[in-house]
Amino acid sequence: MKPPVHRLDPAAPRHATVVHALQRNAAAIGAQDGIVVEDRTLSYRAYAAAVAGLAHRLRALGAGGERVAVVMPNSLETAVALLAAMAAGAQVAPVNPGFTDPEVLRALKDAEPRIVVCRADWAERARRLAGEAGAAHVVVLGEGGERIEPWAADPSLALPEPLPRPGDLAAMFFTGGTTGVPKAAQHRHAGLMAHARAALGCWPLEQDRERVLNVAPAFHIWGFWFTALVPMHAGATTVIVPVYKPAAVLDAFARQRITVFAGGPSAIYVGLRGNEAYRTTDFSRLKFCLSGGAPCAEELLVAWERETGTAIFEGIGMSEAAPIAGNPVKGRRKLRSVGPPVADTEIEIVDLETGTRVLPQGEAGEIRLRGPQVMVGYRNRPEETANALRGGWLHTGDIGYFDEDGYLFVVDRKKEMILVGGFNVYPREIDELLMKHPAIHEAATVGVPDGFSGEAVKAFVALKPCASLTREALEAYCEANLVKYKRPKHIEFLPALPKTSVGKLDKLALKKMGA
Repeated sequence: MKPPVHRLDPAAPRHATVVHALQRNAAAIGAQDGIVVEDRTLSYRAYAAAVAGLAHRLRALGAGGERVAVVMPNSLETAVALLAAMAAGAQVAPVNPGFTDPEVLRALKDAEPRIVVCRADWAERARRLAGEAGAAHVVVLGEGGERIEPWAADPSLALPEPLPRPGDLAAMFFTGGTTGVPKAAQHRHAGLMAHARAALGCWPLEQDRERVLNVAPAFHIWGFWFTALVPMHAGATTVIVPVYKPAAVLDAFARQRITVFAGGPSAIYVGLRGNEAYRTTDFSRLKFCLSGGAPCAEELLVAWERETGTAIFEGIGMSEAAPIAGNPVKGRRKLRSVGPPVADTEIEIVDLETGTRVLPQGEAGEIRLRGPQVMVGYRNRPEETANALRGGWLHTGDIGYFDEDGYLFVVDRKKEMILVGGFNVYPREIDELLMKHPAIHEAATVGVPDGFSGEAVKAFVALKPCASLTREALEAYCEANLVKYKRPKHIEFLPALPKTSVGKLDKLALKKMGA
């Protein structure tokens, strides 16, 4: 049978772009809280003015039709910068500020931004790396740089005209492939609006009424969604916790009267339940919670609902297309399933060999989809784009099946990819780094189960004859070269790594050893 499809609310707004949504909210609900970060709040009217002020600044630097990289942790300034880049007519490229210099430089060379936006504590690095990447300007926001408060307080500031068009490129999100090579998945404004409508069709927000709590970093597509996109589309108040600390998140539930928790990977919920303040937190206003990026254990889903009185609804998406499926708030929720396909989206399960033969219900194969939320393609990577987008379908490389009710179950992921707390980690990148160490003869990394982050990276290492290397020294080497979530959590030294009959590294054997 064909899988069920979520229905879009015909009464829901259909904004041309997220910038149009901001303009509408400033005019219609201008006095309402637009965004809250700790003790700082901007009404929608002030939020739009701050975005307008920075957008005019970026446009004066030549942002129109170019790209703007935003290398910032969660903050009020980050949200303003993401929207201002798009309002200036640029394509925004959020970059993880926790990346090492080589990782940031690689992202900047891929994005080719004209402007890099950062905080003062990142300015020196930004100027050096931006210069190497060919960026023309660095804009420093916040304390020690240009302040958004004067813009927010100026009622005469209006968003630059003309506003972006639906067909304009809006954003790129960095992902990777099975080879671990970073790729920038590009989306037009129309695609981002399809993201928002699909999400709201699955997890509806009451127009102009909700207060949505986000803890995910804005450089990740889930965090971008709930920083700059989905709440904006629904006229909701966005509440952001800059750094995920369970005590701060739990305090925000009651103090900020949260009605929807964007959540994220299972690790978010595990951390909250482990904090002593969890038992006394007031969840009475909470309507529902969301999870994606890493699966939640059934025991966690049941316990959270029992203890808070609110269910967690799981879904699935990726940098190339999001969401693609989700358990509906208004409908049947199935534990362990990521739900039926979202509205306007077709999903098929195809054979792993050719990727063309559609498999029957209950049989596992590769998940492929088509819908308005699918990316345009990978920036400057025509071969990878052609491999991912075949015959009008996005081939995800994820393995899943449909049950008799049309609910999608994901049973495996891309062969080599490790999912750490919602972040894609590609072993080849880590393997190659380890192999550069002068003491290492062989190295390979695999994903192993982890109760906190879903999966963790485990490295197997064989040293060169007579070489010496301690675990602590190898951990320090990884810390200097890899962002935290990519670093091996477990390291095992072996005399030699296992091989297949044809002499290839046997990662299946390593996964069994790591289990």
